[in-house]
Amino acid sequence: MKNIIIKLLALFVFIGFGNAYASDAAHAAPEHISTHQEETYQARPFSEMIGGFLASTGINALINPDPNELNAHDEPMSDFHKTWGRVIMILVTFLLFWLAIKKGFEPLLLLPIGFGGLLANIPVAGIAGHDGFLGIIYTMGLSNQLFPILIFMGVGAMTDFGPLLSNPKTALLGGAAQFGIFGTLVGAVALAEMGIVDFTLKQASAISIIGGADGPTSIFIATTLAPELLGAIAVASYSYMAMVPIIQPPIMKALTTEAERKIKMTTLRHVSRIEKLVFPLMVLVLAILVLPDSTPLIGAFMFGNFLKESGVVDRLSDTMQNALINIVTIFLGLAVGSKLAADQFLVGETLAILALGIVAFSAGTAAGVIMAKIMNLFPGHKINPLIGSAGVSAVPMAARVSNKVGMEYDRSNMLLMHAMGPNVAGVIGSAVAAGVLISLFQ
Repeated sequence: MKNIIIKLLALFVFIGFGNAYASDAAHAAPEHISTHQEETYQARPFSEMIGGFLASTGINALINPDPNELNAHDEPMSDFHKTWGRVIMILVTFLLFWLAIKKGFEPLLLLPIGFGGLLANIPVAGIAGHDGFLGIIYTMGLSNQLFPILIFMGVGAMTDFGPLLSNPKTALLGGAAQFGIFGTLVGAVALAEMGIVDFTLKQASAISIIGGADGPTSIFIATTLAPELLGAIAVASYSYMAMVPIIQPPIMKALTTEAERKIKMTTLRHVSRIEKLVFPLMVLVLAILVLPDSTPLIGAFMFGNFLKESGVVDRLSDTMQNALINIVTIFLGLAVGSKLAADQFLVGETLAILALGIVAFSAGTAAGVIMAKIMNLFPGHKINPLIGSAGVSAVPMAARVSNKVGMEYDRSNMLLMHAMGPNVAGVIGSAVAAGVLISLFQ
């Protein structure tokens, strides 16, 4: 008790000396402060403070835009993009939220992309600028091809080549779906020659890859051939990947009969473990020998798959399938969403890319279905043409859509595993197509 009393007395003495020193300093300070410094210490009028606060609000920025505001490229922004453009894009992001939450359209993609777009259109904050956190994410992973390669690792670890190996002819469906890429390339070049659009051959090549419905591949080739269009191409490719359940079914139904949609497929044979181990190595070796430009994507894809099939590194495989791909998906979605800023999205160039992208994606879907119908003209096991639409490399969304449409006509007709064959073939096909375009036009 005695020690406590002594400590309290010492504390009071210390506080007393401190207050005395502060009081002396306060009395002495005015003798050493100039008149100008005294004025700076005077409080501003309350009305001036309220006026400054109101001038800094987002409402004021939308009503009275700053004439000196610059976009992410340090160029002046138009008044439309500063005001109504931002409002329109914010409404667009709310539409993406509704599609993801209410309709269940690929929420893993749409929610991060939509939220990134919402943040990018907030005035004053500059979140999507060079020094904003969205701008930093975009630079660190999207513009240098890192995120696409990491995504391919994760997708490879989640992929089972069994359906493809048990029925190898379904690889033709994945190859046919790449028609959308090269068909759109020819179309874009023709439109450029006619003066309707103003895209170079490299830019047209980067845009056409959207037909594969493969976001990572689109980013990879855009970074190499047309970095100035990277943002618009990324937005278009990931938007169409998320819109697979909306875009594909009408095309599938228009090109098939009800009898064709009811065709049941059976697994032809069991695929051994050694086949699954050899296949990724064989594909990678072929890519190295024939098309080295495609090996960054194919190499990452086959690396993830090889680790999964080896069966001896479950921890690494699990990390790729879950933690790694989830983290990268968050950052990738935010980075893509940052390009939904009004000044970058609501421009003629981006809208033209979106238009060409939907043509490419639709053509790829149709080509896969038509190829399946052609294959059924020959003897052998019949193929349900619905799985031809899964030849685009939107894994596994396109395969799920094929299965869903098939079950609308026969609840017992499970097409998911059969659709995974052309689906994974489409992933490889789009990476190969990207390598071809890069080797031709780089």
